[in-house]
Amino acid sequence: MVLWVFGYGSLIWNPGFDFDEKILGFIKDFRRVFDLACIDHRGTPEHPARTCTLESEVGAVCWGIAFCVRGGIEKERATMQYLERRECEYDKKALVNFYKEGENNQPFLTDVLVFISTPDVIANRYYLGPAPLEEMARQIATANGPSGNNRDYLFKLERALFHIGHEEDLVTELSNEVRRVLAVLKDNTKTIGPHFALKPKLSLINTVPLLQGAAVLNSN
Repeated sequence: MVLWVFGYGSLIWNPGFDFDEKILGFIKDFRRVFDLACIDHRGTPEHPARTCTLESEVGAVCWGIAFCVRGGIEKERATMQYLERRECEYDKKALVNFYKEGENNQPFLTDVLVFISTPDVIANRYYLGPAPLEEMARQIATANGPSGNNRDYLFKLERALFHIGHEEDLVTELSNEVRRVLAVLKDNTKTIGPHFALKPKLSLINTVPLLQGAAVLNSN
């Protein structure tokens, strides 16, 4: 058997598992959104980060990387165990068709595994839901966790999409807004003084109680 996994967030630049092949391409009828809370990698339960998940949308395209794992059942099992720990905030797995760059009509691969999340705050405790661009940027600019800060996650995704030649408007616009927020916070710190800097007031949309015991790994 062969396992194929589609990466659309941090898996693009940091898969973290032993793979045998990777292919640039896309999946159809999904778009990348920053509606998923991360409380153990790039954020905390008190101040969740915003990370990528996929939202169904007819006609949409999401670019990323398909990773191939060969070598038998044990290697595949080890890969899945790693991914299920790392992607613990995603409550669903799906099998999708994967299209190779330049071959838009016929899938290059079928039954490619992708981690996604239920877009419902009741059914999925990690789902934050959408928010205005400015509000998401304030949250991303100030969230930090054991694996690093939220803004680096976003900026690395921006760079990864640039390097594969498929920048995305939402990622670019959100990155630029985060930079603007960071500049304002820096100016406020200089004006008020390092010991009396004002903290930005965050208003999280649809934030609900979150699990607190997940393993600390690199976030997707």
